[in-house]
Amino acid sequence: MTEQRTVLVPRERVVRWFGNFEERHGHTLLQTVAGALQATAADGASAVARLPFGEAYAGPADASALAAAVTMPVRWGVLLVRKGGFAVATVEHGSLAASKVGQRHVQGRTKAGGQSQQRFARRRDNQARQAYEAAADHAARILSGDLDAIVCGGDRQAVEQVLEDPRLRRLAAFRVEPWLAVPDPRRGVLEQAVVDGSSVTVTVTDPA
Repeated sequence: MTEQRTVLVPRERVVRWFGNFEERHGHTLLQTVAGALQATAADGASAVARLPFGEAYAGPADASALAAAVTMPVRWGVLLVRKGGFAVATVEHGSLAASKVGQRHVQGRTKAGGQSQQRFARRRDNQARQAYEAAADHAARILSGDLDAIVCGGDRQAVEQVLEDPRLRRLAAFRVEPWLAVPDPRRGVLEQAVVDGSSVTVTVTDPA
């Protein structure tokens, strides 16, 4: 049974990453296939590398050319949401232009039963809703104006609830992969998300 995993590789590490792939798996054939750079190794391992921001790659079958093809939109956004925390930012010309990181207290689950559990669940839902409303308020302010792309991450249901805000529905047309699996958003998590969101996404399939 094969195993598949995804890694995010910053532009400056792309060439070295493919070199390491060949060292681990043997002689590697590179091909440009369906808008991506595909590597197939002697031991059966493969890797498919895609440019960030939904861009298609149509250049030579070469890791250096792929790295050179990585470009940054003029202005793009990041939205990370989990229960109790959010981070939102705009990136202009490769640097954070505006951002906000916030936390809201949302109680954990309880093992209590009956009416106590129902009251607890209502309180928890109210806290989560208030957290999402706060995230939406800041997102509407920071992500206003023209955007070329938006990268999202965290808890998918939480992000979807935030984006249901009427002020943010326009952002659906600008959402791009990858989805960022992040812990509770903090400043360091947001800064790493900017790096990851602008990295090459490589899907690696290891041989059985």
